[in-house]
Amino acid sequence: MTALPVIVGMGGINAAGRTSFHQGFRRIVIEKLNDEARQETFVGLATLMNLVTFDNGQYVDQQGTVVSAAEIEDKFGQQILAGTLIRKIEAEHFDPDATNWQQKITLTSTDNAIVFQAKKRDLPSPLPRTWQVSDVDDKTVQVSIAGELEVKHDSTRDNPIKAAGQFPTGFNPAVLYNSRYQPRGLQATIFGAADAIHSTGYSWEQLAEHVSPDEIGTYSASVFGQTQAEGFGGMMQNRLKGDRVTTKNLALGLNTMSTDFINAYVTGSVGTTFTSTGACATFLYNLKAAVNDIQAGRIRLAIVGSNDCALTPEVIEGFGNMSALANEEGLKKLDGITEGSADHRKTSRPFGENCGFTIGEAAQFLVIMDDALAVQLGTKVLGSIADVFTNADGIKKSITAPGPGNYVTMAKSVALATAIVGEEAVQKRSFILAHGSSTPQNRVTESLIYHRVAESFNIENWPVAAPKAYLGHTIGPASGDQVAWALGVFEYNIMPGITTIDKVADDVYADHLNIATDHWHCQAMDVAFINSKGFGGNNATATLLSPSVTLSMMEKRHGSAAMANYQDKLSMVAQAQAEYKVKADNAQFELIYRFGDGVLGDEDITLSDSNITMAGMKNAIELPKKNPFSDMV
Repeated sequence: MTALPVIVGMGGINAAGRTSFHQGFRRIVIEKLNDEARQETFVGLATLMNLVTFDNGQYVDQQGTVVSAAEIEDKFGQQILAGTLIRKIEAEHFDPDATNWQQKITLTSTDNAIVFQAKKRDLPSPLPRTWQVSDVDDKTVQVSIAGELEVKHDSTRDNPIKAAGQFPTGFNPAVLYNSRYQPRGLQATIFGAADAIHSTGYSWEQLAEHVSPDEIGTYSASVFGQTQAEGFGGMMQNRLKGDRVTTKNLALGLNTMSTDFINAYVTGSVGTTFTSTGACATFLYNLKAAVNDIQAGRIRLAIVGSNDCALTPEVIEGFGNMSALANEEGLKKLDGITEGSADHRKTSRPFGENCGFTIGEAAQFLVIMDDALAVQLGTKVLGSIADVFTNADGIKKSITAPGPGNYVTMAKSVALATAIVGEEAVQKRSFILAHGSSTPQNRVTESLIYHRVAESFNIENWPVAAPKAYLGHTIGPASGDQVAWALGVFEYNIMPGITTIDKVADDVYADHLNIATDHWHCQAMDVAFINSKGFGGNNATATLLSPSVTLSMMEKRHGSAAMANYQDKLSMVAQAQAEYKVKADNAQFELIYRFGDGVLGDEDITLSDSNITMAGMKNAIELPKKNPFSDMV
């Protein structure tokens, strides 16, 4: 039998808020929620954004005034809405109206020479041949330069890219644990991984004790590594700025660090460790590896995710110079604005009249296990992953241009879903979480793929949602944002529309598609297709099955008696989940950060020819005994 990878936990952070228990999804569709869910969302975001704190059973604002949960929306609602989703880049990243840079200046002497004094220790080595140097005293020299001198001077410029999908205003992962000069993306990784684990209703130790240590896997990556000053940013820039490169800059900048940090500081795993980078499809590339390992029986429990917090002037300028990002001039032209600023809330416009994508930041993580372990533990089923398909584009003229690979991944995903749940379910109860990057080329090429796949499988009015309209393009975790949305649709039966556009663009192939411009209540869905199109031909599509479909499959495999026992355990798990949810909504996140806690030495390992045991780990690692190539030797 092929094991079914079941999603039992999710956690993380993006521009909409926390991932666990669908907080971020609820922020997107907040006007469609009932009163209870709406209040819960505003309270959770208010504490996340440090607008209020929960103290002795009361909510207290920054002035020390006690406010009730019911009053939070009235008092802080507009501030919460304005401080989430895509918005003007905030000062903690950089000032888009006055972005620092080095202005080149050529100085020309007006008399015989350019003359100045300087400290001896500050002289360049070797001295330029046009410099004449004479001593003023023991520490000072006078420099005389005939002709020209080129210098660079600190300056600012008006950045044409002014908006991004940023973490909610006031949320700072660095203060939630002893972050030790770590880059923002790794701080978000610690937050997201812990959030995902707690959301299962189990501690990590409770989950891990049911499997062998080598039946656990961690699968994660970031596309850019860590570009802030604490990582690669410092390694690349510090000497040019006159500072020193630290011992941490290179190591903490590596794109493997999101995996390494989880193993080293969160779970203490000695199991499979895996990092794959596939441009904008990175989350799905890592998910594919975990799904394949679970289906093959190599692992039984996995954490899968990605982070990218690359809101730096250098990354934004790189994309901007490719004409990939929506800039101020292009947006104003689209909207017919001649004075003032563009609408920074609506810079990302998937499948509408658009001029480029909007970058975002996020960390997204899932906890996945095989169906047998889910039944055994009674974990709540959020959904399952039937498979993830990745296909390249073949020969390319431009490395960034789309190609045929996404036709293959989409068609395979739909065909697989049809084989599992049947034609009617796919035709009537499936939907697409589109890549939807918000570029003119993407809206045409991606919609054409959906159009042709819909024709091939007789699908009409196929719902298409696009998270990047609200979150921006978070690069590595982008398809993790999409997965979180899909699980939100399964839970709430609300299909998010694209409210950042007035209408679907005329060149979009929308005949068989339902690309709504407002959120709408939908019937219970069975299947979600998570689609990603990455630079270089990194195409990926995942087939997600709903909780109801997943539970039905589990009952057919394991029987009604096993599922009755599962339901008994689920009630206890649900109680633990509810307790964490209350804590998380009150910003009591209980981050897991085990720095130096439980380090294993040589003396803690017992080795024989049949197994390995390690101190603190309940189960042994069994060594291979069977020859898998017995038919060949």
